[in-house]
Amino acid sequence: MTAPAGPPSAAGPFVDLHAHSTASDGHLAPAAVVEAARAANLAALALTDHDTVAGVPEAQAAGARLGLRVVAGCELSAHLGENEIHLLALHLDNVDVIATELARFRDDRVARAERMVQLLGVHGVSVTMDDVLRESAGGAVGRPHVARAVVAAGAARDIREAFDRFLGDGRPAYVDKPRLDAKDAIALAHAAGGIAVWAHPKGEGKRDRVEPLVAAGLDGLEVQHPVHNAEDRARLQALADFFGLVTSGGSDWHGIPDHPRQLGIMQVPIEVLERQDARVAARRRAGADAARA
Repeated sequence: MTAPAGPPSAAGPFVDLHAHSTASDGHLAPAAVVEAARAANLAALALTDHDTVAGVPEAQAAGARLGLRVVAGCELSAHLGENEIHLLALHLDNVDVIATELARFRDDRVARAERMVQLLGVHGVSVTMDDVLRESAGGAVGRPHVARAVVAAGAARDIREAFDRFLGDGRPAYVDKPRLDAKDAIALAHAAGGIAVWAHPKGEGKRDRVEPLVAAGLDGLEVQHPVHNAEDRARLQALADFFGLVTSGGSDWHGIPDHPRQLGIMQVPIEVLERQDARVAARRRAGADAARA
């Protein structure tokens, strides 16, 4: 399962394979995200909410209605050694498999948020768990929702200040996130019928870091992302070519009005999606052959 060498062409149509909805920390409902993608004239969209696939059915229903392909995905929080990385599980054809495992982590995330609320109280910030759950709107609970509750309580001017004062790494109300090993996250993506792509690796995306993930079955690298400069993109593309990986790209859109990261900003050619489709098909054929052996 090798990818054709070299970067894709810059010609359209374009796709966006990294976007978030209210199922996690986005600002728009899944159907509204799809509508925005259609309005942006994208050929396809991947919904990749943090540690949840809850928004996928709504998004795919909207895609069917609007004639837009919606790739079932999820952005998994995982650990590579002591460092947290994110892996995009894309092209999932059995979301129930991944949903079951993620439900356990979701419960752990709620417990983590409860502990953050307790620590905020110790430091004089009056926020309740109901406030946090209200901010999450039924989606996977994370630090951004706690931060929004802190802002709503008047204890910080904005989310950045909430992180700087209370919730950032090493700050008074910081609590470690439940850990999923990167190798297990890759296996989870495969178990759900999909592929695993290292999201926005930037400086971490070096040969000695990528190699053990490739050995564990990593399928691709997210080359096109707003945090990557031209040097990052060239280095990551070279790594993808060296290891025979597919590439991916997207805006990491969260539906924030007037934010620089708007849907389609990376102009990811549909050729990138087609290469992923070929990788998915090859992996599924290999799985079927192994099952018959």
